[in-house]
Amino acid sequence: MKNFLLAAFAAALLIIVNFTACKTDHSKQQANATADQTAQADANTAYICPMNCEDGKLYDQPGKCPVCNMNLEPTQRTDASAEPHFFIDLKTTPAMPDAGKPGMLSLTPQKHGAENTPVALDLVHEKKMHLIVVSDDLSWFDHIHPEYQASGSYDIKLLGSNDKFTNGRGATEMRFDNGGRYWAFVDYKPSGGKNQVDKIELNVAGKPAPSKTYDKAKMTASAGGYNLTMEAGHTGGDLRSGEQVHLPVSITKNGKPVDPATFENYLGEKSHLVLVEKDSKTFVHTHPSVSNGKLDIHTMFEKPGTYRGWLQFQTQGVVNTADFVINVVQGSGNTGEHNHDAHDGHQH
Repeated sequence: MKNFLLAAFAAALLIIVNFTACKTDHSKQQANATADQTAQADANTAYICPMNCEDGKLYDQPGKCPVCNMNLEPTQRTDASAEPHFFIDLKTTPAMPDAGKPGMLSLTPQKHGAENTPVALDLVHEKKMHLIVVSDDLSWFDHIHPEYQASGSYDIKLLGSNDKFTNGRGATEMRFDNGGRYWAFVDYKPSGGKNQVDKIELNVAGKPAPSKTYDKAKMTASAGGYNLTMEAGHTGGDLRSGEQVHLPVSITKNGKPVDPATFENYLGEKSHLVLVEKDSKTFVHTHPSVSNGKLDIHTMFEKPGTYRGWLQFQTQGVVNTADFVINVVQGSGNTGEHNHDAHDGHQH
């Protein structure tokens, strides 16, 4: 009997050991499978600028976009060739706008291969579409927001010489006071897609304004009673392409320092800076941060050249625009393959 009990006990102990070992092995398999799934998920997850500044460039780690200074957002790695291609169809009324005369710009976002399917847009910086228009010599600048129409287009009303702006500049109206060649940069984000910037040539009938040349750096500006100065910061010396640029901007009014943290939010930020290179028309849009009582510009230029910039900020409900000229020399580092350079659109 004693031998029988010992044998039964040994058998039970063996079953328990085997069961525990099996359970432990199964747990390890589950843990390994979970780890494999996590690793696969991490491998499929990348980070991209929400403004698509570098034309789809992906990063392995979170951080800030080197061009616009916005936080990178997680995204899934996909085959770039499978991404839909969007563009803006621009129609003008009349066919060639006439300086100082009424008209209309109608901008319709479309997808290649499905042009008749409406394209929904997401809100970005409080608007579904941002339109920046500059003259060919960069002497004239406007930043406006086309208004959505039931037809699916986003429209801007062109005012005549004697018409008054109903909502002030920066709203849904603009006026060409002079003829000549202009460039329209259309900034928009299709729902479910990446941010797009289309560059469209726009010709306006009428007498052109005398052409201006911007070659020399202009690092100080005045707007709305404020004086702004771009400082070299820790960059030192020349600004170089392909390298991180750091430009603090000090602000004074009536000789006293002004902290930009006191500015009103304009399109979700304390300020916006748009820069356009005078020859290539390379487009850069960045968002200066507020640091140590100054605006702090962090960006990167893919190409060397002369950039004219317009820094906009809002005080007492008024949008102020300060203009600068920045010279960028050829850098020795890797300039990269991407930038927030606009995609070429249809010619007008």
